[in-house]
Amino acid sequence: MNLIAKDDPQYFELTSDESYDRHNYSVVMTNGDSYVFDNWESANALWFQSASQFMSHIEVLDKPNSTKNKSKGGFK
Repeated sequence: MNLIAKDDPQYFELTSDESYDRHNYSVVMTNGDSYVFDNWESANALWFQSASQFMSHIEVLDKPNSTKNKSKGGFK
C-alpha cells in the first residue's frame, strides 16, 4: 500500500494543535441507543470499542451557541 503524496489534493496535514471544539458528536447504535460527546476522541473511542453488532454511525452536531438564539429586541 502506498501513502498519499504531499502534492496530492487528498493529502491532509494538521494545521493547528489547538483544541477543535466546533462540534458535538452523537454515536448512534443500531439498537437505538445514542451517546453525545463534546469531543471527537471520545466519540471515536466508543464507536471503535463497541461490539460490531451495535455499530451504526457517528453524527456530527453543531454545538449550541447560547448567544445565537437570544433575542436582542423585537420588530416594530
